[in-house]
Amino acid sequence: MEVINFAETPSLVSRYMMELRDVNIQHDPLRFRTNLDRIGEIMAYEISRRLNYNNVDITTPLGPCVCQDIADRVVLGTILRAGLPFHHGFLNYFDRAENAFVSAYRRYKEKGDSFDVLVEYLASPSIEGKTLVLVDPMLATGSSMELAYKALLTKGTPAKIHIASVIASRQSVEYVKQHFPEDTVLWVGAIDDEVNSHSYIVPGLGDAGDLAYGEKD
Repeated sequence: MEVINFAETPSLVSRYMMELRDVNIQHDPLRFRTNLDRIGEIMAYEISRRLNYNNVDITTPLGPCVCQDIADRVVLGTILRAGLPFHHGFLNYFDRAENAFVSAYRRYKEKGDSFDVLVEYLASPSIEGKTLVLVDPMLATGSSMELAYKALLTKGTPAKIHIASVIASRQSVEYVKQHFPEDTVLWVGAIDDEVNSHSYIVPGLGDAGDLAYGEKD
């Protein structure tokens, strides 16, 4: 599996990542969502360079012209709820893509920090033979991403898979390598070393869903 880590090459992503992590900045939900959106746009552009294209004959006001358009059928798949602003950035660029949404959440057990990840809701077109771009800002253990992928497989088998996350843990990167097809490409803004007892990435940025949309009861 190919892993593209944006932190290895400083760019605008570095600036947006800094703002997402900084406790003095991330209290502004609009700015937090906007930065997720921006990183989504940048990753969408980079992924677009890996797609297949066809020549298209068009006519301008001054004459004929040969242009290129995406040949692949793209489906953007997102894990609710934290994935929504990140997804929006991808959709800004892949504006004709089909969209899939999966609700995956942690159900904590009565004692301790252990939990099960459950999928409750799936809305998806057929993904058979298409390019699936799975986006979720935080890739902590990889189990939610795997469950979302398995749920989407009920809608067909994609020709190609891209996974995009803002922050991943080293543990989750290894997990994804073991549980997804070998030719999957993983795009991450940064890879952090640790996952704590609550399965949060350290240093990470906290709970992306709460920071984007407010705390849940």
